[in-house]
Order: sequence, then structure tokens, then C-alpha cells
Amino acid sequence: MRKLIMIKYGELSTKKDNIGLFLNTLKKNIEYTLTSLEHEITFDKARMFITGNDIDQILTKVQNIFGIHQIVIAYELSDNTLENISFHLLNLLSSTNFNTFKVETKRSDKKYPISSMDISRKLGGIILKNKENVQVDVHNPELLINVEIRQNKSYIYFDKIKGLGGYPVGVLGKGMLMLSGGIDSPVAGYMAIKRGVKLEAVYFESPPHTSIEAKNKVIALAKKLALYNNGIKLHVINFTKIQETIYKNIPHEYLITIMRRMMYRISAKLSYNARGSIIVNGESIGQVASQTLASMNVINEAIKMPVIRPLACFDKLEIIALAKQIDTYKTSILPYEDCCTIFVPKHPVINPTLDKCYLYEKNFDYEKLIYEALKHHEIIKINPQEKSHNELL
Repeated sequence: MRKLIMIKYGELSTKKDNIGLFLNTLKKNIEYTLTSLEHEITFDKARMFITGNDIDQILTKVQNIFGIHQIVIAYELSDNTLENISFHLLNLLSSTNFNTFKVETKRSDKKYPISSMDISRKLGGIILKNKENVQVDVHNPELLINVEIRQNKSYIYFDKIKGLGGYPVGVLGKGMLMLSGGIDSPVAGYMAIKRGVKLEAVYFESPPHTSIEAKNKVIALAKKLALYNNGIKLHVINFTKIQETIYKNIPHEYLITIMRRMMYRISAKLSYNARGSIIVNGESIGQVASQTLASMNVINEAIKMPVIRPLACFDKLEIIALAKQIDTYKTSILPYEDCCTIFVPKHPVINPTLDKCYLYEKNFDYEKLIYEALKHHEIIKINPQEKSHNELL
């Protein structure tokens, strides 16, 4: 008998012809996460198995991997006779205290001579004979005993740990996350990663109007996302010249609209260069002036690349709850301003028009400014598998 981790797929098992791509990607992501630990991974269309010297450490790490429905610590038996199963089961239960139990059996090997129901019944009877003061409770047992009969092998396990679900990161392509220091964008990034999108991120800084603390705050948020994303590349754009030029040449009610159009253009170029196919951001309908439907439409027009807004229909309390769940909230509320909170007009337009955007954008050579910002931007590579998370390229 050997102790190992069993992975259950959940949603991935519905992929049929494409399941090989999803499972191979999941295996690669697990291997990446377990780089520092000795391990071995085997899998088929129903289950994935991980063995290693430190099962507890492996268990901790795989809980941060998308594409996993359920995780269990299982005991593998190479002899799947009922006598061998019952012998090892009694040994496992010898140090376990419980009053009620239930045995559930799954038999993927249909050639096995005993039905699943009969296996459960026989094992339950053996437990009753060998454990004092216990009884069967099929509705609400204190201890649920799971037995799986597979070809040439059997597995016994008890507790189940809920996985993150979703799809393995990278299986559905790449995208560029517009990462600010606020609450929303890290949550949006997390949700995009959950659907299998491998992310890079872009942060717009505006020194001296924004501080190094604001930048470090965003790096800290990127580190949180890197745990789920197999690392992350953070692009830091110096937005000062663009922002100051907009402030000098654009009517103030249109400052935010034009600024966002510039940010979208830069984000789209970065995504394209990274072989990405989308932009991801934390916009929520109606939350601020730039997130009215009219504003979104006008800002979107600046680019052809699709913009995915995972939080579009979430309210602020729902977003905060998710931020707390993924441990980004405390970092997000640190009091350091980003460039979206400076130069904010008293009365930003909530129903901008494209005609005015075209007119105002003729007041300065924004293509040259964008070119310069991209040419000299900083890249920070964050790898959660390394002791030093920041590596300037």
C-alpha cells in the first residue's frame, strides 16, 4: 500500500475529443508548481495520480492550481482482491475514532466479479465485526469511506478537498491584464486565469505623480496572481508624458475617456506582441464615469482586440468578497494612488461621443507618445518558484 494524491477533473471530463489537450496542460502546470519537490505524475481520462516524498507539501501546492475539481489523499493497493482491500482498510481505521460510517464503492473495472453495491455491503459488514461501538449511517455518516476498484489496482480514501475548478491555465490562450492597484483588476485577473487564460499584466505609472509605493503595491498584487498563473510578466509603462499631454490639450471632462483610450491602445499592442488575443480588466458596469455603457463603447472603439470584463455584472460588495477570498484585498486598499486617480476632473463626461474623441486626439501626436512609452517600458518577471520573485529583463 502506498500513499498518494488523487486528482478528480470535474468539468474537464466533459471535453471528449479535446480532453488530451486539457489533461496534458494540467499535468504540465502541476509539474511547474511542484518543481522544487520530488514527484511523479500519471494520469488517464478519469483520474490523475501524484506520488512523492512529501505528500503534505504537494497537497498544499496543488490546491492553487486551476483545472482540478477535487483532491484526495488516497491509499493505492496493487492487489485489488476483496480480502486485501478489507485487510488494509481495517489497518487504516485502527487509529481512527468514529461512531457512524458509510462505504461508497466505484468500480471502473466492470470485469471485477463483485458489484459496487455488494463490495460496499461486504466491507461494511467486515468493519462492523472488527470495530466496536460503530454503526452504519447511509444518510449522514461521521466517516465516509471511499473505495475505487480500477484495473489491477484499488484505492481507499476518506476526506475530499475541493479544488479551484475551472480550466488549466494556458489551455485557452493568452491575454493582457490591465492591473491597477485597486480592488477590481486583481479579481478580474484571477477569474480570467480560472477560465484557462494565461495572463501577462500591464501597469501604468506616472512618476512623480505616482509613488514607488504604488508600484510596489501592484508588484505585490502581481505576485498573488502569479501563484495561479505559473508566474507572470508585468509590463510597467511610464505614462507621465502621455498623461500630462492629455491634461494640457484635452477639455477636462474628456480627460478620463482619452486617457483610457490611450491605455487600451498600449495594452492591445502589448497583448499582440505577447501573442495574446484579448485584454482583461476590472471594469464593472456603472461603477465610475468611464464604465457607463456609453463610455465603454467609445473607449473600446480605440482598438480591435476584444476586451473581457469578468466583473462587468458584479457589484462592489461581491468584488470585495472575492478579493478577500484570494487574499488581494488588504494589499489593494493600501493608500497609494495610481495614475487613474490623479488629474481626475470634477465632472467627467459619462456619455462621450466618438466625434469629440477624434477631434481632441488630433491635438497631439499620441502615436509617437505611445511608441516611446512602449520602447522604454520596464518588464518585471515574477516567478513564484524562485526565492527572488522580481527579475528585471
